[in-house]
Amino acid sequence: MASYSPAATDFSALPPAVHRASTIVFNDLKSFLARQTQFYDGYSYGQSGTPTYYELAHAIAELEGGGKAVLVPTGMAAIALVNATVLKAGDHVLLPAGAYGSSLEALHRLFGKWGVSHSLYPNDAGAGVESFIQANTRLLWLESPSSYFYELQDVPALTAAARARGLRVAMDNSWATPLGFKPLAHRVDYSVQSLTKYANGHSDLLMGSITTRDETLYQGLRDTAEHLGYCVSSDDCFLVLRGLATLGLRLERQAASGLAVAEWLAQHPAVEGVYHPALPSDHGHALWKAQHTLGNGLLSFTLKQDGLEPVERFANALKMFKIGPGWGGTHSLVAAYPPQDAATSTPISLDRWLIRLSIGLESASELLGDLAQALELATGLAHGPTR
Repeated sequence: MASYSPAATDFSALPPAVHRASTIVFNDLKSFLARQTQFYDGYSYGQSGTPTYYELAHAIAELEGGGKAVLVPTGMAAIALVNATVLKAGDHVLLPAGAYGSSLEALHRLFGKWGVSHSLYPNDAGAGVESFIQANTRLLWLESPSSYFYELQDVPALTAAARARGLRVAMDNSWATPLGFKPLAHRVDYSVQSLTKYANGHSDLLMGSITTRDETLYQGLRDTAEHLGYCVSSDDCFLVLRGLATLGLRLERQAASGLAVAEWLAQHPAVEGVYHPALPSDHGHALWKAQHTLGNGLLSFTLKQDGLEPVERFANALKMFKIGPGWGGTHSLVAAYPPQDAATSTPISLDRWLIRLSIGLESASELLGDLAQALELATGLAHGPTR
């Protein structure tokens, strides 16, 4: 029987195709010699992008509200790429006091030895950030909500102050995602996401993105990423594209469950404080409501009982929550941080262990039941009937 191989053009399917490649071949030598002319938006080598890479990059840029996106191996790589692209020896960068700890560590340990200095400004500085800008400041970082306490920043006031002094502005928008807040619409130059978190949503890959509306800034990012050897796999790009298809539904479910958990914890007799901007009693709720269109399932709280022991009893007693770093996936997680790791120069003062919950897609009522039994076992105090 004769074999039959239908043409590729006869095939169509809903999932995106996965193009795996290191070497890319060309139709003729002239095209090969001119391959670098299409480096920014075409194909020259597997490291610089495949059709699967560009499909995800275009999808991210569309969610961000326009521009072009660069994909890198992790969220931390995205932060480092912005710094490496903008900063040089002798420059200074400003970060909010509640910034992601690894970002601060990289500036101290890596960029510091290369002659870049940094300092912190209060999360609630707003237009007052101008007083923290130095003559050699080149970059202003925003993170709203912040790590640990999810403090909100007045983004328009901060970008206005930065632009008046000729600074570039970058924002870590991993918490909100572009569905909750669009940095580029507020004059931010670089919108950064950890795609590892909500965009992917299944805790099975690492990736980050930077999106900008400025073609020159985009090309600068691509050039620096090439020099650093940053690249992402087409298989991981496929998985993030799959995750984006359910991002809105997952965020809506996790935001609703996260708010239910935050409200429940705020009424528990063993709980001292709850930090979640969608909670009406949260210190930053008014600003969050004015700037954001969607929340998520990430929140933190402290116990009235001091020390590590009750925190350990609580975490170890949980059945549905797994103990681990990270957040944004379908499974609920718990993590804990000592006071010195959650230090901040904002009005919030913490002298107790901070417990962080990442709410997944499980039933909110079952999660509340799990929290209730664990808190009672850890502290001896009961909340009462769960919803």
